[in-house]
Amino acid sequence: MSKKVVAIVGSYRKGGTTDQVVDAVLGGAGAKGAETLKIYLVDRYIEFCQNCRVCTQTPGEERGKCPQDDEMEEILREVESADAVVLASPVNYYNATAIFRRFLERLVGAVYWPWGQKAPQPRKKRPTRKAVLVATSAMPGFLIPMTTGTGKALELAAASLGAKPVARLWVGLAGGEPQHELSAGSLRRAQKIGYGLAA
Repeated sequence: MSKKVVAIVGSYRKGGTTDQVVDAVLGGAGAKGAETLKIYLVDRYIEFCQNCRVCTQTPGEERGKCPQDDEMEEILREVESADAVVLASPVNYYNATAIFRRFLERLVGAVYWPWGQKAPQPRKKRPTRKAVLVATSAMPGFLIPMTTGTGKALELAAASLGAKPVARLWVGLAGGEPQHELSAGSLRRAQKIGYGLAA
């Protein structure tokens, strides 16, 4: 049975560096027979988390449901039907984009946190799917997890989605021109990671 890979893209620009990396990962997975889906958060109607914690009150391993009527539930159903998820955001002012963080905040239903309990508890102890984390920046790629909050935001999103990171693509030096082209090396690496998601 073929694998399913869903990508969540937190970039405001289509066709940019982040998009190119995601396309290469999905292209690699697709070439090996995986079903792929790319979701642009900028195209989806997602409300801000109201911090009402309704989604954290019901016990059990199943994700808590948000009472807000938007497209978040549909997005989460797609991810939950997948074997792997690609989580991607450019670095905007030293962190993931605001639209990615809006998505991240809405993942709080992944924890059980009833009123009176001092700290949240993860609902699921073991990840059920793979994750690839993608961040792009004008700075050198190796600095992304060291000097920005983007890597941590992507890792928290993966954990909340029941996914274990199997690869991290930190692509740097992407701010020198309006239409940055992904290097051949980065393209090959992203495709190779995609092949692995289809295995």
